[in-house]
Amino acid sequence: AFEETPMLVAVLTYVGYGVLTLFGYLRDFMRQWKIEKCQNATEREEQKDFVPLYQDFENFYNRNLYMRIRDSWNRPICSVPGAKVDMMERVSHDYNWTFTYTGRVIKDIINMGSYNYLGFAQKTGACQEAAAKVLSQYGAGVCSTRQEMGNLDKHEELEKLVARFLGVESAMAYGMGFATNSMNIPALVGKGCLILSDELNHASLVLGARLSGATIRIFKHNNMQSLEKLLKDAIVHGQPRTRRPWKKILILVEGIYSMEGSIVRLPEVIALKKKYKSYLYLDEAHSIGALGPSGRGVVDYFGLNPEDVDVMMGTFTKSFGAAGGYIGGKKELIDYLRTYSHSAAYATSMSPPVVEQIITSVKCIMGEDGTTIGRARVQQLAENTRYFRRRLKEMGFIIYGNEDSPVVPLMLYMPAKIGAFGREMLKRNIGVVVVGFPATPIIESRARFCLSAAHTKEMLDTALKEINEVGDLLQLKYSRRRLVPLLDRPFDETTYEETED
Repeated sequence: AFEETPMLVAVLTYVGYGVLTLFGYLRDFMRQWKIEKCQNATEREEQKDFVPLYQDFENFYNRNLYMRIRDSWNRPICSVPGAKVDMMERVSHDYNWTFTYTGRVIKDIINMGSYNYLGFAQKTGACQEAAAKVLSQYGAGVCSTRQEMGNLDKHEELEKLVARFLGVESAMAYGMGFATNSMNIPALVGKGCLILSDELNHASLVLGARLSGATIRIFKHNNMQSLEKLLKDAIVHGQPRTRRPWKKILILVEGIYSMEGSIVRLPEVIALKKKYKSYLYLDEAHSIGALGPSGRGVVDYFGLNPEDVDVMMGTFTKSFGAAGGYIGGKKELIDYLRTYSHSAAYATSMSPPVVEQIITSVKCIMGEDGTTIGRARVQQLAENTRYFRRRLKEMGFIIYGNEDSPVVPLMLYMPAKIGAFGREMLKRNIGVVVVGFPATPIIESRARFCLSAAHTKEMLDTALKEINEVGDLLQLKYSRRRLVPLLDRPFDETTYEETED
């Protein structure tokens, strides 16, 4: 139920990209005739007869559109990515082709971009102390795979803990979240199998599906009618040409979609999965730890049985402040992956201090450390999320996503406003992530805020004040469904109602 792009804004956005494209072709013409210096990667003269390494047209967007706002990305920070960060100042004297560092550090920038949902990315506290202790005992690296000499007792402890946390029979941990998807999906499905994938699935899921060799069909984002139609067609028609039944049908979905902030309609997906006898692969990278009354993800959020999800995948890179990923499920599934997964056979084992960071943070969330800190953080994140989203809607911004999702996309639309918003916010000591094509549809550029339990109300109020000011400056308040507080009675959750502007 996202608010649609206003027609005038959509037209102006297309016009903006059209103007940039025209000027891009003009500048490419000038570069070709040496009127303007060409700084992009090109073949040397003596290599002209070889197969070209660089495709000029494919880099057109990078040269002429992305380069104008390149300073909005890859900003180097030099502190813990907590609620506040320190950032190295850099300048460009050639329109963002290269950057130089001034030597100055910008202090205490409110961090609204990191996936530090529960605030475990910190340099003090129980997690840091435990990781430091393990570092002195085990060292930083393992230098081997799990199947050879890299299987530590800490890895075994982590996997048992994760299985208990998820409520499944068994679990396996991997050193990289992206590779957990891209290397395990090919081990589960192959030729003669069908993958039904949400159109907004993460690149790791897309890559894993392509590497598997299975047939891939896309259903509309979170649209159960679209998914059911594909399932019906798959059952009725079978494989192309031969009409044989598919060996397996695997549904790929995410818990929280990182660009939309939407939560998967999991109860309906599970109902369809059972009805049509297919398998479900759930990617909980952004939802594990960040959703549910006990922080156990989208399954906990909807109060469902973990056994209804065949493959529960997630990462340790967000809520747990560490690195790596996991897969949980039936013992037979995990035993199979230990043998046939490329990530298990060829990838180096997880670093011991990272493993200990995860163990300590998971125990904290579960309350097994003897405190209520973990539960309090889960509740604080939920409160911050609802407060921040409500305030942005009151201001008149178009906001995507579910009310309980800590990923908050604020729509910018026009290409010139992508860079302008990031720069203006940084001037006001607020660090934000701006996103444009190809990560989003070309007319749906956005700023993406990621909330954290580490954010205090004062920090959020400061950020909201600056966002409001920049929104007026750049004219970003496009919404026609502004939430208006009714001030004639005491404040509670019912004093807000949706009104047409």
